[in-house]
Amino acid sequence: MQKFTLHKGLVAPMDRENVDTDAIIPKQFLKSIKKTGFGPNLFDEWRYLDHGEPGQDPASRKPNPDFVLNQSRYAGASILIARKNFGCGSSREHAPWALDQFGFRAILAPSFADIFFNNSFKNGLLPIVLPEATMDLLFNEALAFPGYELTIDLEKQVIVRPQGEEIPFEVQAFRKFCLLNGFDDIGLTLRQADKIKAFEAERLATKPWLAHTL
Repeated sequence: MQKFTLHKGLVAPMDRENVDTDAIIPKQFLKSIKKTGFGPNLFDEWRYLDHGEPGQDPASRKPNPDFVLNQSRYAGASILIARKNFGCGSSREHAPWALDQFGFRAILAPSFADIFFNNSFKNGLLPIVLPEATMDLLFNEALAFPGYELTIDLEKQVIVRPQGEEIPFEVQAFRKFCLLNGFDDIGLTLRQADKIKAFEAERLATKPWLAHTL
C-alpha cells in the first residue's frame, strides 16, 4: 500500500450529499476478480452520457461536459471535497479502489458511511471529517479560484490552505500509523514474518505428520 505522509494536490469539488458506492463505481464493473483497472469507470454514470460496460475503451465514450471531473480546471485533481454521508450504500471495497486508481489520495467531507470510511484507510485513501462550516469554506474557495490546492500533512494532522492557514483534523492513531508506513492488513501481518516462520518450524518439529498432504 502506498504511504501517505505529506500530500499537496489540486482540489475537485463534489457538491452532492449522500454519494453512494454504486455512483462511485457502478455494479457492472464489479465483475473483475482483480483489484486494478477501476479508475476509468469512477463515477461512470455521471462522467459519461452513454452506458458503460467493462472493457470499453474510454476514448470511445461520450463524456458529460457538465460533470465536475470532466472540466479541464480539475484535470489531475488528487483531493476530493464532498458533502455529508459520502460513500453510503453497499459495502463494495471497489469504491476506494476506483477513487485511488483515478488519482485521489484524500477525501474531505462532513461525514462518511462507516464501511466506506474503514475500507478507505485499508486501501491507502485518507478520509478526513471536517465541520460543515469548514467544508463550505473549502467549497467556496475551490470554486472561486482555478488551480486551488491544499496540502495535507498527516504527521501533523493539519490541512494547509494556500494562504498558510492550518485546519486541524482528527485521525485514529492506529490508522495514522498504518497510512504513514504504507501498511495494509497483509503488510501488518508480514511484519511478523520471522515469528510466523519460527512458529511453523516448531509446529512441524513437534507434529511432523502435519507436513504430509493428501
